[in-house]
Amino acid sequence: MYDEERESVQAAVEGELRLLDPDVRASPDLVSALLDPEFFEFGASGQRWDRTTILSVTTPAPRERPPAVTVSEMSGRLLAPDLVQVTYVSDEGGRRARRSSLWRRTAHGWRMYFHQGTLIVPE
Repeated sequence: MYDEERESVQAAVEGELRLLDPDVRASPDLVSALLDPEFFEFGASGQRWDRTTILSVTTPAPRERPPAVTVSEMSGRLLAPDLVQVTYVSDEGGRRARRSSLWRRTAHGWRMYFHQGTLIVPE
């Protein structure tokens, strides 16, 4: 992996991890800074989200925090000069999902353009 590719992948992975941080998720301003204006998501629940609906459910952190999200199998791949795909498995209190995000470079830095979560059904 060459330096520019490594830096692009690293920026997307760091953005992904920030979006999983409960303190970031509790701040509409911080979430907004990481989401592309054209962002949309197909959630693990099957629901379709866009930037407006995601920001409408972003609220200050409750006193009792939800279970921490643990991440495994994190990897990133440069698909084009300004587009990175990040994939990983999330575990949120035993609810596991395979996740994939597309991050694109904008004039304001790297922002998540698309995200999809697919639940992992125990065998």
